Amino acid sequence: MSGGPGDDDGMGFLDGEAVTGDEPRRSRKDADPADAAGKSRTWSPYDEGSRSRGPIWFAIGGVLVLGLLGGGLAVMWNAGGSETAASQPTRTSAPLPTVPGGEFGFAEARSTDPDPITVKEIFGSKKKITYDGRSYEMTITSKDKKCTDGALGDKLQKALKSAKCTQLVRASFRDKPGKVIGTIGVANLKSSATARKVAKSGDTKNYVKPLAGKDTVTKYLGSGSGGAKIWTHGHYAIMVWFQNKDGSKPDSKGSKLLTQAIKDLTKATVFKALDHRSLTGNPA
Repeated sequence: MSGGPGDDDGMGFLDGEAVTGDEPRRSRKDADPADAAGKSRTWSPYDEGSRSRGPIWFAIGGVLVLGLLGGGLAVMWNAGGSETAASQPTRTSAPLPTVPGGEFGFAEARSTDPDPITVKEIFGSKKKITYDGRSYEMTITSKDKKCTDGALGDKLQKALKSAKCTQLVRASFRDKPGKVIGTIGVANLKSSATARKVAKSGDTKNYVKPLAGKDTVTKYLGSGSGGAKIWTHGHYAIMVWFQNKDGSKPDSKGSKLLTQAIKDLTKATVFKALDHRSLTGNPA
């Protein structure tokens, strides 16, 4: 059940604020974002064992019995051996949990995946992240007291409230050259159905609030043009905003770099953590 953005996404850049779109259903293998958005100055990433111990044989043989009247060899078979074996506890592995039905297993709903998420679980504890040879750095994280504090746009904020959002964690990243920067947010919602409604609320005015860092690169997050997208994984909504450091509109090559960064970072962090929850019902 691995997932995240796919490798065949195209990318379009539009003049506006941010472009989000309907959540493409992610399969348990890989669900990729790819769709076009409306006109704006924002590019959109869419466009683009049993140990069974066997029988325990207690063969006590070859016992030398030395007698005063002569030496003799007696081979003894302990008749109580089978009883001794039966008295030994048989080790068995704990049964695997039965994964609920549905595309995302335990993560289909908060009722089967009740443990709160944490920044460390979702984004990891290492600031340096490498995926498929490409390097990135996590510069700042946030656990918002209210989900609406990490979202922009009345429609998205209303959708988060309706979805009974209890948590929104965010982290911001930069690529190694310092040209690509972005924010990823994960919202903990009531169910898959409510998560899909949150994804549908995304548009040019409703997207994750860029989390500006204190470093010399990600401090520019939220300025200029950027691309936004909302996906779902069960009862979670994954929201992204990525841009060039200077806020400029990316050309074709630049758009591919932005999309690649989104794929790399979500696969290395968010989707890896949520896939674990889908399969086990527990935090990674």
